[in-house]
Amino acid sequence: MTVRVVLPAHLRTLAKVDGEVKVDVDAPVTQRAILDALEDRFPVLRGTIRDHVTHERRALVRFFACMEDLSHDSPDVPLPDEVARGTEPFMVIGAMAGG
Repeated sequence: MTVRVVLPAHLRTLAKVDGEVKVDVDAPVTQRAILDALEDRFPVLRGTIRDHVTHERRALVRFFACMEDLSHDSPDVPLPDEVARGTEPFMVIGAMAGG
């Protein structure tokens, strides 16, 4: 399955891509499967979205799909069918912090 991924501007610059990225993912389509495929295709992104060792999401990175925050879901939970079919993107968002 071809999944659409939207990256924040700084990660697009790092990966040297414009706009959405498309990655091929085997079913079931999960956060882990998408991030594995993304890091395989763009090795420079390894460690930017999730930790090198634990593979846990970085604190200031959020995941969205179908207008839902999936950041705290298990990385192995299947994503919505719209993401798997490529009609909706999986979005990686850089969170804002400060006060």
